[in-house]
Amino acid sequence: MSIKNLPQGVQDILPQECRVLWDVRERLTRAFEARGYAPVLSAAVEYYDTYAGIRNALPQERMFKFTDSDGRLLVLRPDATLSISRIAATKLPEPRARLYYFLDKWDAQSAGGGRTREIIQAGVERLGEEGAYSDAQTIAFAIDCMRETGLNDCILDVGHVGYMKGLLEECGLSDAQAEEVRASLNAKDGLNAERLLRGAGAGEETLSAVRALPTLFGGAEVFARAGRLTANARALAALAHLEKVHRILADMGYEKSVCFDLGTGKSLSYYSGIVFSGLVKEVGAPVLSGGRYDTLADDFGKHIPAVGFAIGLKRVLVALERQGNLPPQPASDVAVCCEEGAEGEADCLIKRFIAEGKRTTLAAEYGKDALKGVAAAEKYFVGKGGAEKL
Repeated sequence: MSIKNLPQGVQDILPQECRVLWDVRERLTRAFEARGYAPVLSAAVEYYDTYAGIRNALPQERMFKFTDSDGRLLVLRPDATLSISRIAATKLPEPRARLYYFLDKWDAQSAGGGRTREIIQAGVERLGEEGAYSDAQTIAFAIDCMRETGLNDCILDVGHVGYMKGLLEECGLSDAQAEEVRASLNAKDGLNAERLLRGAGAGEETLSAVRALPTLFGGAEVFARAGRLTANARALAALAHLEKVHRILADMGYEKSVCFDLGTGKSLSYYSGIVFSGLVKEVGAPVLSGGRYDTLADDFGKHIPAVGFAIGLKRVLVALERQGNLPPQPASDVAVCCEEGAEGEADCLIKRFIAEGKRTTLAAEYGKDALKGVAAAEKYFVGKGGAEKL
């Protein structure tokens, strides 16, 4: 093993990529602030029990763990939304807030298949809000944020976990069994999902509806097809909610940027309602993911309904590059060199240009040749007799 190598799933970000990352971050910050969101930053290190001892516990193998000096087990932040739910339930004076963040989360899963274990995210949380209008606003803002990063042809794939939950509760499945079926469907393992359902005593009507889930994808016409597959009240309520969200989004002008997917495979225990993923064809995984998670704060002692989303900034960089939308790298506006003994005059000149808002470079070598190969709109040489433009 070479000390020059990094562990699998983590990477250095080089200057050009870093500049693009900062540019995207600045764009998103402006968008967040313009919509009245306030910044928050959760601690990067937390107790293991915070995530293992709650109802929505994260698998221990997904967490980077280490031991504190007092022997207690610590973890690197494994989930941004749970961290902010903890803050909202234990530290915010009011249950209603709109927050945004830029942070890393860490996933100790196997790094095979191009997976990353250090995930750089931007995201928003709308705390204390309920209803279709809040959900529609969040979806619309997610689309705006994807566009704000510079991405073209963005689509938001929208579903509702209540539809799948409604189908599965007809079988009398426990939450754990329902989650196992959901995971099988998400892995395209229909045979295992059907085996689990038959073992729970599912009838043919339910099996037919579950088999149809992958086909329930498209525009608003999906709602009628989905409604004919079940009489379950929970599933039908989820469809009614999606229809309200669709109407609002259409009224706001976002209809062409949204499609509906009732077979979406997000966690049935983590999410409580609407779920969505931001997609661009250049990347084979969502660049944005979100939904409604009304019960997450319950684990920390307070009920706070919430909806939000996170943007994977590394995936955004990949998509921008593949779309040919990387912003140009800025060159210096002014480059200055000097002769020995004129360092003070050169420094004064540089500071004057900086005060004018110009990007500057001051050569570390003496003489006019020091600026050969330096890209700048203007170049100056400072001698003891004054400055001259080259």
